[in-house]
Amino acid sequence: MQGKNVIQEKSKRFAIRIVRFSQYLQNDKKEYVLSKQILRCGTSIGANIFESRNAQSKDDFIHKLSIALKEADETNYWLEVLLGADIINSSEYDSLYTDLDELISLLVSIIKSLKNNKEK
Repeated sequence: MQGKNVIQEKSKRFAIRIVRFSQYLQNDKKEYVLSKQILRCGTSIGANIFESRNAQSKDDFIHKLSIALKEADETNYWLEVLLGADIINSSEYDSLYTDLDELISLLVSIIKSLKNNKEK
């Protein structure tokens, strides 16, 4: 599936950005707790997408992608907290959010499509 490869690549690139962002938060902003929160959920998105490749069934595949979507939502939450607490500025937020929003849109689209095909 072509769309699956796109989302795998985008989620891996996003995870790498999150790793670097977490390092920036720790080294430059001296923010240790929230940096670990966003590192955990931001990298988990791609991990679950990659894990879905070995799903045992269509339901398991949908489940793994749904977990990735939940992790993406949590990542968005922590980004908003970091922005609201003035730990990051709006351009830092916007840069990460643009990529995250694209991942969320892809995940929602794939999950809806799989669920619709399953019902037919």
